[in-house]
Amino acid sequence: MKFTQYFDVMRQRPDRAVIEMAWIQRVIDHPIKEIVQQDGRIRRWARIDEANGKYLRVVLLSDGETVHNAFFDRSFTL
Repeated sequence: MKFTQYFDVMRQRPDRAVIEMAWIQRVIDHPIKEIVQQDGRIRRWARIDEANGKYLRVVLLSDGETVHNAFFDRSFTL
């Protein structure tokens, strides 16, 4: 898994430090929803049962493999 420098910095935040790398990989591999932004970045979501059923959003660069951001999306709806 590749990461942007931005992701490395954001990962230090207490609310994001609890996000496990395995969960990020799960979202990448098995999203329940995907949206491609106008800038080419890819947003993917998946439910993380181990995190009380919260939905994790992972933002990938346009290459589809470099993680730019990952956070629990409180406003996600299917």
